[in-house]
Amino acid sequence: MKAIRRFTVRPVLPESLHPLSDLARNLRWSWHSETRDLFQSVDPEHWAASGGDPVRLLGSVPPARLAELAEDRRFLRRLAAAAGDLADYMSGERWYQAHSSGADLPAAVAYFSPEFGITAALPQYSGGLGILAGDHLKAASDLGVPLIGVGLLYRHGYFRQTLSRDGWQQEHYPVLDPHELPLAPLREPDGTPARVSLGLPGGRRLQARIWLAQVGRVPLLMLDSDVEENDLGERGVTDRLYGGGSEHRLLQEMLLGIGGVRAVRTYCRLTGHPEPEVFHTNEGHAGFLGLERIAELCANGLDFDAALEAVRAGTVFTTHTPVPAGIDRFDRELVARHFGPGAELENIAVERVLQLGMETYPGGEPNLFNMAVMGLRLGQRANGVSLLHGHVSREMFSGLWPGFDPDEVPITSVTNGVHAPTWVAPEVFRLGARQIGAERTEDAMTVGGRERWDGIAEIPAPEIWDLRRVLREQLVLEVRERLYASWRQRGAGTAELGWIEGVLDPDVLTIGFARRVPSYKRLTLMLRDRDRLMELLLHPERPVQIVVAGKAHPADDGGKRLVQELVRFADDPRVRHRIVFLPDYGMAMAQKLYPGCDVWLNNPLRPLEACGTSGMKAALNGCLNLSVLDGWWDEWFQPDFGWAIPTADGAATDEDRRDELEAAALYDLLERRVAPRFYERGQGGLPDRWIEMVRQTLMNLGPKVLAGRMVREYVERLYTPAAHAHRAMTPNAAGQLAGWKARVRAAWPGVTVDHVEATAATSTAELGATLALRVRVGLGDLTPDDVEVQAVSGRVDADDRIADATATALKPAGGPDLEGRWLYEGPLSLDRTGPFGYTVRILPTHPLLASSAELGLLTVPSEELTEAPGVLLR
Repeated sequence: MKAIRRFTVRPVLPESLHPLSDLARNLRWSWHSETRDLFQSVDPEHWAASGGDPVRLLGSVPPARLAELAEDRRFLRRLAAAAGDLADYMSGERWYQAHSSGADLPAAVAYFSPEFGITAALPQYSGGLGILAGDHLKAASDLGVPLIGVGLLYRHGYFRQTLSRDGWQQEHYPVLDPHELPLAPLREPDGTPARVSLGLPGGRRLQARIWLAQVGRVPLLMLDSDVEENDLGERGVTDRLYGGGSEHRLLQEMLLGIGGVRAVRTYCRLTGHPEPEVFHTNEGHAGFLGLERIAELCANGLDFDAALEAVRAGTVFTTHTPVPAGIDRFDRELVARHFGPGAELENIAVERVLQLGMETYPGGEPNLFNMAVMGLRLGQRANGVSLLHGHVSREMFSGLWPGFDPDEVPITSVTNGVHAPTWVAPEVFRLGARQIGAERTEDAMTVGGRERWDGIAEIPAPEIWDLRRVLREQLVLEVRERLYASWRQRGAGTAELGWIEGVLDPDVLTIGFARRVPSYKRLTLMLRDRDRLMELLLHPERPVQIVVAGKAHPADDGGKRLVQELVRFADDPRVRHRIVFLPDYGMAMAQKLYPGCDVWLNNPLRPLEACGTSGMKAALNGCLNLSVLDGWWDEWFQPDFGWAIPTADGAATDEDRRDELEAAALYDLLERRVAPRFYERGQGGLPDRWIEMVRQTLMNLGPKVLAGRMVREYVERLYTPAAHAHRAMTPNAAGQLAGWKARVRAAWPGVTVDHVEATAATSTAELGATLALRVRVGLGDLTPDDVEVQAVSGRVDADDRIADATATALKPAGGPDLEGRWLYEGPLSLDRTGPFGYTVRILPTHPLLASSAELGLLTVPSEELTEAPGVLLR
């Protein structure tokens, strides 16, 4: 008979073992090896059966074993040491506290994301966005940054993947019981569960409870709509990650953004945690958080425009999406139905809500509400996640700042990083600890800094090579175990699986490829010329072997076909010992896969990979990267420690031809450079040049790819300026700024550049010469305090477009004249040779603007005015 309800009956821990419960409930164990070792020693067999989850372990250990441990002095000493270490970690001074000068840094930062990949024991992630968010929280904890994470708790998480006999992806959604996860309900002082609620059309309410996951020092608040007060439909709002139709997704994102702010307020009220000064929106899904904060300020007496300015000042928006199709967009009518009278935020006019997200710019679809557009309009600071992605984002969103060159669009970049203590194999850590000491190794992996990584130069080559073989051997065993389980799930009998014992070889060059399976990541590019791939796999002297993993989105049949194509190739008896596909890619598999590979392969369509952090995790374990120059690899690639796959991205190359050319380049690199380097032996019998590349990878990439470096950049470049802007944006200042913006927008049609003249000391334009510029401008109802007049100069192309532009402010020299025009003057240095040009422009300026492009307003000379100066300087 099937049970109608399941729950875990937990043993009562003896008093001396109570610290085990605290250690299990703080997810620091997921990246702290000593704590994991302690839990493993509780009961190695149950630890393995629990999948390395302390909460499940403590729910399954026999009471007799607990009684035995309660009397074991050696175990109790280890337990006391682990508990003391956690207490020091939670309360001690860390980088942020040492870095803080008075009240300069934010009192707290709220970080919102639709998914968080903290540990396999809390499966609330689908791919890179969630893993990145989890690494952000862990690195913030290690650095002592006062972050509050905010997300949703999905009762089915993301799907589990298996394969049918013919290799078709199948999805399974196991039910997750929050009481069996490393979570605790947030409670009111009277013991009742803390709740937030949202208004729904027709006067209904969506209720959600708040669960708390403790990620080291960082609290992660997770909202769960599966509560009895909700109807069946509302209970299912947080059923699964990235599931359901448009309305389902809209409700999820309203709960994340609006409910998330309410959850933060509740948490701070109940715990005394400082209120956040900065709100960080990780991708557009949580964009509605800005609306809730506007509503809070309006309830305290501010009008909408002033509240908007106050909210923008303290908001950071990060986009991870290099293609418009990857952004959530909702029909205008759907959004309108969920806001206003009888629904949510009914004191804010629906039109004001819609204005924040509608694509009202050239090339946009005016009837669609775009979550990224709302994120940009509600955030005074925005960034992409690599240098190249910052450039792509400025191009993609340039319509929001008409008239500005893409390079001036106010979107910067902070290149992603990964949390080394999570992703570095224990064997790699131990090697570093032997060389420079455990404490210095831990600092190297959390805080970063080049000087801490230089000790790798002294590690003897045989030790590096022995480490690489040990990790490869561990991967081979892991692959065989997972492959056997997969084939059994596909219906194979034990008698037909003897061949799995010969799958992979710990002495063969091993390539890894694992990620989500959208088409642009090109899972099957390696299959473009199957005969050539077979030759590489079966080469008599220099064979390669490939481990592949990845999930296609449940609704993406195209992605599923790619998975099936790869699986069918890997099923071929001729090559199945050299290439494998492992289903159900997740954190637990990844932690074995990255260290065990020699080469990490990444071949997306450039520039569609925003960052691509899997190669970073591999690099931290001494794995070399073989990748298209996209995302982070475009930024940091050097031939000393990896290979770049050439791209055929010319406008005249169709997609099919591009795949053909880039696949051929991939085969050439593997055949002529990668494999020969791996198998080449020096006088001592070691692959000296390969080992040197491993060493260079660790020394040069190690400090760069750290999440600690990333979070430090966020603190210094985005969080701290946002906190300062938030403090400056008092209600009075916000009202004045909103009024100034309205006045400037209304007056801007009257702003003109009426006359430009340049005089030179000599008759020729020579390097080092200076032009004297005189510009007459009309300011209409504005004054010189409202604007800045600039000369913009630089090298020009054949169409007189200025590149590498330099802007120089001109100074008012007189006015207004009888016609109301103002005179501006200033020098213009001819500081470079070759075709040179300049123009003049007028921009709004105000002390509280984060960027001169913030309003999207500028005035340039008419075409008639530009002809003479253009000819003069050409």
